[in-house]
Amino acid sequence: MFKNNFSIIISCAGMGSRLGAGCTKALIDVCGKPLIIRQLEMLNDCDDIRIVVGYQAEQVIDTVKAFRDDVKFVYNLDYLTTGTAASFSKGLTDSREYAVALDGDLLVNPDDLNSFLGYDGECIGGCTPTTDNPVLMELNDKHQVIEFSREHGQLEWTGLAKIKSQRLVPGIKHVYMMLEPLMPIDVLKIRTKEIDTAHDYQNALEWFQNGCK
Repeated sequence: MFKNNFSIIISCAGMGSRLGAGCTKALIDVCGKPLIIRQLEMLNDCDDIRIVVGYQAEQVIDTVKAFRDDVKFVYNLDYLTTGTAASFSKGLTDSREYAVALDGDLLVNPDDLNSFLGYDGECIGGCTPTTDNPVLMELNDKHQVIEFSREHGQLEWTGLAKIKSQRLVPGIKHVYMMLEPLMPIDVLKIRTKEIDTAHDYQNALEWFQNGCK
């Protein structure tokens, strides 16, 4: 069981245009339930969850409230011109000792997510490269991330990070850019699927149906 010394910030503001589903990725169907509900099911024991909304905000809020009523909502009204860093930064206000960044398009193996949240200290989630356009992470011999790159790296950046709130400086583009000045940071390898494209979506559905393995 992990300590509740962190705030979960789920970034769900974007349109998800690359997927072409006609809705924000938080609302796409994952085996009978919206993706955001699949995420919240894994976070049942977490009592400080902030969801950053923008595109189709009312639909996301209504969907979440029907599942649990203690989630906090934060608006990123500039979702058309900003990235996940802007959403994550808006969720940081009055956060606990650690802030956990979780993208609204990510499915994570539940056991791996629990291990990640229970890790004693800062960490970043990495996985075997699988998506169509990954951001990669270069590691040192201590299994810490020392560089993000589009060209080289041993693991793929998953968008999942647990960082001391007081160390974070707000940004507007990508969360990994907020982490670059803080490196090196420990990396945990996790089983996960990110959904950016239709191809990613089909892979994620098959993976979820197979028990997230």
